Amino acid sequence: MAKSAGTFSSKKEADRAWRDAESLVAQGRVGDPRRGRQSFERYVLDTWLPNHEIEATARQSYTYTIHRHLIPEFGSMRMIDILPEHVRAWVAAMKKNGVSPAAIKYAKVLLSAIFTTALNNQVTYLHPCRGVKTPTVPRKPRTIITPEQFDVLYRALPDADSRLLVETAIETGLRWGELTELRVKDLAPMSRILTVS
Repeated sequence: MAKSAGTFSSKKEADRAWRDAESLVAQGRVGDPRRGRQSFERYVLDTWLPNHEIEATARQSYTYTIHRHLIPEFGSMRMIDILPEHVRAWVAAMKKNGVSPAAIKYAKVLLSAIFTTALNNQVTYLHPCRGVKTPTVPRKPRTIITPEQFDVLYRALPDADSRLLVETAIETGLRWGELTELRVKDLAPMSRILTVS
């Protein structure tokens, strides 16, 4: 689809506009620049969140973080105006206000996902999260129970279904969400293969 660059009063101005347009095409910046002028809040709530395929629990978590940490900081800003310096200042302010490193990291990961989509959809041409560091999230040491502790736990389980669930968890290393979504059809009795889908 051809699009006019406008009308110009001289050939020199028209040539400059043509060169600028060619440069944008070469950079892959051919989208409608008005899309980047929308506010962050409008883009996230009207476009990104409704069209982002996620499970209900993740959507609830995203929505909370968007309203708690992202919109208060970036909501009224235009998408194209949000720069790495704004993201760095936001991270520093959250740290100063006592937000946990894990919450800061989660909020920044979500902001980054929003801008990755915006970049891919040519809403913006800069990813303001690139190169921005968050505070280190301290790792919690894992507590691994002894075989004797497992035996006590296993004997305390109320029924055969519970024991099967625990045995499957121990033997496969599946996460809780994967375990609870297993269905009879996921087990092939002949090959004894369990498929996690």
